[in-house]
Amino acid sequence: MSWKRRPALAGLTMVLVTVLVACGGGADKGSSAHAGPAKGEDSSAAQREDRPVEIAGVRDSVRHVTRRTTKGTRPHLVKKCATDTRKVKHTRRSKGRTKTWYSTERHQDCKKVRKGTETYTRVVRQERWCVRLDDVNGKPAKDDVWYRVRPATYSEVNEADARAKVTFEPIEQGC
Repeated sequence: MSWKRRPALAGLTMVLVTVLVACGGGADKGSSAHAGPAKGEDSSAAQREDRPVEIAGVRDSVRHVTRRTTKGTRPHLVKKCATDTRKVKHTRRSKGRTKTWYSTERHQDCKKVRKGTETYTRVVRQERWCVRLDDVNGKPAKDDVWYRVRPATYSEVNEADARAKVTFEPIEQGC
């Protein structure tokens, strides 16, 4: 085999292996115990698969973290255009003769230039709603676990009694 064809063959083999793995051609369906993320896989994606859709537990406390902003400045850019002319050479060949003529064409050259500064509102911290649960999914050992939730879920849990059993679908774990 030629040394010039080896990289192409290696690339083709890599694509074939990737497609087979993505389609599930290499793993036995019965023993698909997922021990952890594969090399190159996102570990947060693996955690999302393992996390149950709904969480149940005893309401411990709630927390609303407000959004924090500050004023920032950045350069203000404006579009500045300049019209220019160019001399263009035209050539035509006909019956063994070459005819050349010149014309002047106009074109517009535009670019963004800085003109002063502008202020904007920069978000330093995003707003979030959190709920802390005890006895998560009926396990007394899992206490004081924070979950980030949607505002509507936060309102429902906040209106519930202090040690009421609640069930909701979290956005993510932690606050």
